[in-house]
Parts: sequence; structure tokens; C-alpha cells
Amino acid sequence: MTDTITTSPQAVGNVLQTSGPRPPRPNALSTSLSFGWRSLLKIKHVPEQLFDVTAFPIMFTLMFTYLFGGALAGSTSAYVQFLIPGILVQTVVMITMYTGLTLNKDIQKGVFDRFRSLPIWRPSPLVGALFGDIVRYTIASVIVLTLGLIIGFRPAGGFVGVVASVVLLLLFAFSLSWVWTMFAMLMRTEQAVMGVSMFILFPLTFASNIFVDPSTMPGWLQAFVNANPISHLVTALRDLAEGSFEFGQLTVVLLWCAGFIVVFGPLTMRLYNRKT
Repeated sequence: MTDTITTSPQAVGNVLQTSGPRPPRPNALSTSLSFGWRSLLKIKHVPEQLFDVTAFPIMFTLMFTYLFGGALAGSTSAYVQFLIPGILVQTVVMITMYTGLTLNKDIQKGVFDRFRSLPIWRPSPLVGALFGDIVRYTIASVIVLTLGLIIGFRPAGGFVGVVASVVLLLLFAFSLSWVWTMFAMLMRTEQAVMGVSMFILFPLTFASNIFVDPSTMPGWLQAFVNANPISHLVTALRDLAEGSFEFGQLTVVLLWCAGFIVVFGPLTMRLYNRKT
């Protein structure tokens, strides 16, 4: 005959009370950093994800410098001083779309449904993913600048000017990434997110002052280029790299950063909370 042991709710409560105090709820920063570390671990296990921040910057820098440098500036050494800040912007801005691709993949796999059931700050999975991507942006920036120095880039602003320009670029990339997180919530597949992202990024990067001076363009195109946030960012980076500081240009870039976060951050969170 088997004895049946019953446990009263009071006894269970006593056991739980003696097991120790409940750990404090993690704060917003710690949970965001944890999800950022998760993003980096994914790179560790799938190192092919770094291909876009290693091979592409090298390819674009060498290709535009030696194919077009002589024709556009008379010599590659002169053109590289103009090109490197622009290529730096193009490289980092183009890879911001992978934030949306990664999030969309997690959504399709049901991973984010589990994240939303955790007792954590609600935006931390999104903010953490963006924190992790900042590391990728930094790697891409270091590669472009290192290659630029090898082929003749000599910023008059020195180390301080270069660091300041990279920090400004990382802030802009973090802000712009909120646009792709919104598309990750709206689109059904990774391919759709990539298609929309490329449709937006190609005109913004190529119809800008990255490769040529806008004064050589038709008037209608100059109007678009001069209003393009990428053009303002490139100009600010060139100024900082050259050791100059134009408050108006920097203000415009910071306003664009604030606008991306203020507009697309709440939209992303609204879609995230309603996602099933």
C-alpha cells in the first residue's frame, strides 16, 4: 500500500520563506546590457555575421579610392582625404539595417514572446540589441579608419577629432536603428525588412555628399542632397576630422538623432507591445 503525502499551502509557504529573500528586480540598464551581451554571443557562435563589417568596408574603400579618386580629385591621395569620412558614414549606416533583420528573425521564431513574459523593463530586448550592434559599428569604424591611414588619410584634427567623429557617427547609427526596429515589427519576413531598408538607404547614401561635392549636381538634386541627413552627418564628420567645429552643422545632426528616437522609438514600442 502506497502512502500519500499531502502538503498544505502554509507548509509550502514556510519552505519558500526559508529559501532566502527574493532577489531584487533587475533595473533597465542591467537587463539592456544582458540583451546586448546576447547579441555579441550570437556573433561569437556565428562569426560570419562580421562579414558585413569587415569585408565590405575594405572593398568599398579600396574600390572608390582607386577607381574614382584620380578622375574626381586628380589623385588618390587628395581624394582619400575627402572620401574616408564619407565611406565611414556609408559603411556604418548601411549595416544599421541588420538590427531590423535580427529582430524580425527573433520575432518569427517566437523568442520575443518569451522575452515579454519576463519581469524586466519592456524595451530592454530592443535597446539591448541596439547596444550590441554598437560594437559592430565600432569594429567597422576602426577597420575603415585603419585602412584609410594605410592608404594616406591624414586627419588634421588628430586623435581627438577622429574619436569625436566616430562617437557622433555611433550616436546617429543608434538613433537610425530605431527606424529598422519599427520595420521589423511591421514586416512579416527578413527579406521584406531588407528590401524596405535598402530602398531607403540607397538613395540616402548615394544621393549625398559622400563621394562628390554637391555643387557639381543639378539644382533639383542639390536640394535633396542638402536636406539629406546623411549629408549633414558627413559634413560634421569631415569638420571634426579636420579639427574644426561648426555648431550649426552639429546641431542639425543631433536634431535628426533626437527625431529618430522620439518618433520611431515610441512607434516601435507600441508595435512591440501589440505583437502576438
